[in-house]
Amino acid sequence: MSAEIYNLSATSNQGESVAFEQFRGKVLLIVNTASQCGFTPQYKGLEELYQKYHEQGLVILGFPCDQFGHQEPGTDEEIANFCSTKYDITFPLMSKIEVNGASAHPVYKFLKSEAGGILGDGIKWNFTKFLVSRDGQEIRRFAPTTAPQALEKDITELLAQSGKSI
Repeated sequence: MSAEIYNLSATSNQGESVAFEQFRGKVLLIVNTASQCGFTPQYKGLEELYQKYHEQGLVILGFPCDQFGHQEPGTDEEIANFCSTKYDITFPLMSKIEVNGASAHPVYKFLKSEAGGILGDGIKWNFTKFLVSRDGQEIRRFAPTTAPQALEKDITELLAQSGKSI
């Protein structure tokens, strides 16, 4: 594996470019999200993890996606409003993207190539989670059914690792 993730960028839900280089030395939790999904309540657990571990170096990035059952139909502004009013989300939200197919976002192309799923590389549903180590060398993938709290052991393990860059 490589630290190629730091060569990537994405667009925030406010339209600003976000270079992943700024996350070098941080533990990243990248999640494709949706506001009208059975897993949407996971926003609460994600925010709890963010509040608990952000100061130690955890960064959670939510990537809204409407590719599964049309469960994220809103605009970036509507999504941000929903997340802040319903779940008090303070972790960064990105602009709505696609995670599969020809138009899949480069971040997701990279994550899928580095950490394939049980049934192949494609993302199967909303709230698939990717946990990236501080040096970008290790990427762990978790199913949508994995509750955010179940990642706590993995998060603390990666936070305990050195943040030395390569």
